[in-house]
Amino acid sequence: MSSASVTRKATTGTGAKKKAAHLPALKKVAAKRIASAAAKPTSPQLAKASARISVAPSGAKARKIAESELVSRKARPGKTANPLAPERVAAILDALEKAYPKAVCALNHRNAWELLVATILSAQCTDVRVNLATPALFAAYPTPKAMSQAPLPALEELVRTTGFFRNKAKSIQGAGRVITQEFGGEVPKTMEELLRVPGAARKTANVVLGSWYGIAVGVVVDTHVLRISRRLELTKETTPERVEKDLMQILPQKKWIEFSHQVIYHGRQICYARKPHCADCTLERLCNSADKTWSSH
Repeated sequence: MSSASVTRKATTGTGAKKKAAHLPALKKVAAKRIASAAAKPTSPQLAKASARISVAPSGAKARKIAESELVSRKARPGKTANPLAPERVAAILDALEKAYPKAVCALNHRNAWELLVATILSAQCTDVRVNLATPALFAAYPTPKAMSQAPLPALEELVRTTGFFRNKAKSIQGAGRVITQEFGGEVPKTMEELLRVPGAARKTANVVLGSWYGIAVGVVVDTHVLRISRRLELTKETTPERVEKDLMQILPQKKWIEFSHQVIYHGRQICYARKPHCADCTLERLCNSADKTWSSH
């Protein structure tokens, strides 16, 4: 073996050893930063994480709201006669407004950047769990620039509890980089620009535009909005993109933002995927879904 080869091998080995030597220190720093997030949440922490959630009415209160709306006539079992009739759509919106009059995005945030990151982290994760993780994340890396420069292992540890943490860490690091380099550190205000941000698909962009900027360019369609829109026969589609397109044609634009918030709360607390609580549903008289667990008509 030549002396040059020995030198290269020695240099490579030294570099690898130095890199390995830094890993324990990096993990130690990350561990300190997530100590509060990793610990079992206290009651005050849970209360803060749940502070923005609208509680669904139940019992007599729910039935009173339901009884104030019209009854959707059945064409046959499981099917409503003229489900897209304007008066029926208006009644659905009215019942949702009565049930969730102050519905807002459940993700805790103080600016558009925090909402963008929290929404990326909310994929396949509850909003409460995200709200428990983000305080430590934003304390360590509060700006897009800081997030873009954060060591990936540190980000992974900070978002570990939200699931799929490796992919999410890459996404929020990439989001910080793009927003810093291409948008001057400011979260953009258009759908086209937001879709250039790593981790921001159309649903995420709609959340940021609607909940922070108050710009209604679409309807947020998550698993709850998709399921309930189909149960209410507002759409027959099965993909978020096509369901959104249908809802944008049916709903008044001024209702696009709050409709999603209200339906998401309804899906989480009442209209479950399995065994929905139809007896406590404010939309029960308007719904003829085949999988209802109780019916008044």
